[in-house]
Amino acid sequence: MKGITTYSSIKDYNREIGLETLHPLINVYDMSTLEKIKHGLRINGFYAVYLKLKMCGNLIYGHGKYDYDEGTMVFTAPGQIVGIDDDEYTYHPEGWALIFHPDLLRGTPLGSRMKDYTFFSYAINEALHTSERERDTVITCMKEIRAELEHPIDKHSKQIIASTIELLLNHCMRFYDRQFITREVQSNDVLKKFEQILLDYYSHPESASKGTPTVRYCADALHLSPNYFGDLIKKYTGKSPQEHIQLFLIEQIKERLTGSDKTVSEIAYDLGFAYPYHLSRVFKKATGLTPNEYRAQI
Repeated sequence: MKGITTYSSIKDYNREIGLETLHPLINVYDMSTLEKIKHGLRINGFYAVYLKLKMCGNLIYGHGKYDYDEGTMVFTAPGQIVGIDDDEYTYHPEGWALIFHPDLLRGTPLGSRMKDYTFFSYAINEALHTSERERDTVITCMKEIRAELEHPIDKHSKQIIASTIELLLNHCMRFYDRQFITREVQSNDVLKKFEQILLDYYSHPESASKGTPTVRYCADALHLSPNYFGDLIKKYTGKSPQEHIQLFLIEQIKERLTGSDKTVSEIAYDLGFAYPYHLSRVFKKATGLTPNEYRAQI
């Protein structure tokens, strides 16, 4: 892997690729206005939304590579590694990019909502694939932000820009919901594998020493980012992965309470709970009974 360049500010990034800085905390640009883009790996100190309208090689993003399809959208958060790992150029690029610094959002409703846009932490193979109509919507939002940047900055600028970014991200959230639905076969396959991962978890003697199953453990086993995995399962089943894991644990506890003479403490340690009272608390919250009350009742 080549050297990695860090861009802390929008101005530094603009200077590198030859763009004018209209606002110190944000830029929107039509890639077709650039003759070429130099490849390289970088860490940005800002959020970025890319809409690619032309295939441009293998993009490095996080720990994976992705060969762009036309109409692909990728979202990156501050601190992530992104770029193309070679010394080549993309000539006559096509697409749009929005980059904005977290400081732009301070004191705005969007600033407190950014954590809801979990796709900024998706892996590269979980990119958004847009339809032609969806691309038109994205470009319209990009152009509106660009027009506001070209307007003299006044007391309304920050709120208008932040509101339009929020509108764009809300559209992208809707598009991801559509992608989850249209890829139902893939979603169903992930759900089946998730269930099997849980069923297999305690078949390995060392599992209990690692604790109870976690969302990250299951996501890693499925080669998905935790956020994408969580959003997909929630969209497909109505329950979060954590809720599925809790239901699985309750069934495991019930089986051991009724199928063995082990104490609650022994069952807790067998299942990877750090302390027996953790098991009792989880069980009572789900069933309304303590483990011993449930055993006596059965």
